[in-house]
Amino acid sequence: MLPPNKVRGALESRGIIVRSAESEIISEEAPEAYKNVDKVAEVAEITGMAKRVSRHVPIGVVKG
Repeated sequence: MLPPNKVRGALESRGIIVRSAESEIISEEAPEAYKNVDKVAEVAEITGMAKRVSRHVPIGVVKG
């Protein structure tokens, strides 16, 4: 797992602002921790589990 300051720097270089009461939690938000949503949607459509109808880009996320 990457140190919090490296994760924060990587995200902020992409225009993503990260705020957290505990810096250790920031490591959980490393881009490597998430699957590629486009690939997940593609597989879901190919297998008949879902049909893509639109694509959204988040402008903010709040976790609590």
